Amino acid sequence: MTPCGRRAGSPGKRNATRCCRPLPAGIARPKNRKVRKFMKNPKAERIMPTKPHRTADAPTPAATVSPSSPTPEEFVAFRRLVDGHYHRHGRSFPWRETTAPYAILVSEFMLQQTQTARVLEPYEKFLAAFPDFATLAAAPPAAVLSHWQGLGYNRRARYLQRLAAEVVDTRGGHLPETEPELLQLPGIGPATAAAVSAFAFSRPAILIETNIRTVYIHHFFAGRETVHDREIRPLVAATVDRDDPRSWYYALMDYGVALKQRLPNPSRRSRHHQRQSTFAGSTRQLRGLIIKTLLGDGEQDFDQLAARLPFPADHVRETLTKLVSEGMIREGEELYGPPE
Repeated sequence: MTPCGRRAGSPGKRNATRCCRPLPAGIARPKNRKVRKFMKNPKAERIMPTKPHRTADAPTPAATVSPSSPTPEEFVAFRRLVDGHYHRHGRSFPWRETTAPYAILVSEFMLQQTQTARVLEPYEKFLAAFPDFATLAAAPPAAVLSHWQGLGYNRRARYLQRLAAEVVDTRGGHLPETEPELLQLPGIGPATAAAVSAFAFSRPAILIETNIRTVYIHHFFAGRETVHDREIRPLVAATVDRDDPRSWYYALMDYGVALKQRLPNPSRRSRHHQRQSTFAGSTRQLRGLIIKTLLGDGEQDFDQLAARLPFPADHVRETLTKLVSEGMIREGEELYGPPE
């Protein structure tokens, strides 16, 4: 008989040597097999949630003790809570129905700082127009920007096209799988690299985004303000489902959305929380209006643009200069136009 209760040499879903890995000194191996099932990481028993939860349908009280003291049983309760909510209330999106790296990458770029409801229609139209890296890389930049309208943050479209060109030119049209390689590509930061690695390639990357952050702050950091991601990261690492990180992160995201709908947003207690500035009258709005005008009406001189935009002329000129330097628009002889 092995220490985990399996007869020596008996077959099982997991390797017996893995389940019998010794625990840290002073930690007893739980008798309940369901508890052992979730203990994939021998360090996990030190960083689990603190209170069992009775239902997966309602937000639960936040943890009341330090993240360093939870038990294996409390870990199981946390996993059951999140998984239970996902099974009952999991959301469906087209990017969750594919494992194609290109399609998932497009969705991740679109979802940066943009709500899912706004992404649904542009996502499907964008994939219909640019179904793969090669098509996107070869497309006119103005066409790519046109299909991005309505999403905001137009620089993402330009970064995505530059990334497609690099993947085609240097990687044979294949997106790399690992976070370090993904981070070398234009427009990809740590969160996007982790998301693509997990969702497209089923790698157990450590993903922290706003909804996931909400769940861990709510369950582990009651009464705390300015919680840093470096405190959340070991909790995410200990609880990630290494066999199916994709579904686990979807479950966390959906539960985080539910928490925000029913409770004061826990993510506001994150040190990284930033309240978005007012859009009306902002430079963001002006940038979008300039690009939309040039895409819709073609080349304009400065006086034409300034007359059509509800912003001071100096603000328009400054923003035009910035957009030209970023390659978002082009400047010819006294005329501005969409990129070529």
